[in-house]
Amino acid sequence: MERQIFTSGAPWEDKVGYSRAVRVGNTIEVSGTAPIRDGKTVGETPYEQAKVCLEIIEETLARAGAKLEDVVRTRMFVTDISLWKEFGKAHGEYFGEIKPATAMVEISALIDPKMLIEIEATAVVA
Repeated sequence: MERQIFTSGAPWEDKVGYSRAVRVGNTIEVSGTAPIRDGKTVGETPYEQAKVCLEIIEETLARAGAKLEDVVRTRMFVTDISLWKEFGKAHGEYFGEIKPATAMVEISALIDPKMLIEIEATAVVA
């Protein structure tokens, strides 16, 4: 099967050796997506940051030939699980009708201390 990679141009991709997303056949894996625009962490609140992550995921899926409705799984890594309602509100706005399998896991930190969330997604295109 053909393997396609999709990059974002983030400096970490070459340093760490990963892609924003990889598509093999009808499966697309989107890497952990942080609320980064133009190299800067954006969004002051958990809700705003989650929305930025989801916007980037949606844009990446489109480049890979998929849409949000193709997402079968998401994983949310958050630095403060007590803020789950705000993270969940954004996730629900994007996936409320789609209802992919998901997990929200508290972690100790992300690369930038301003980051509150990072989201991964898996899509299967029919």
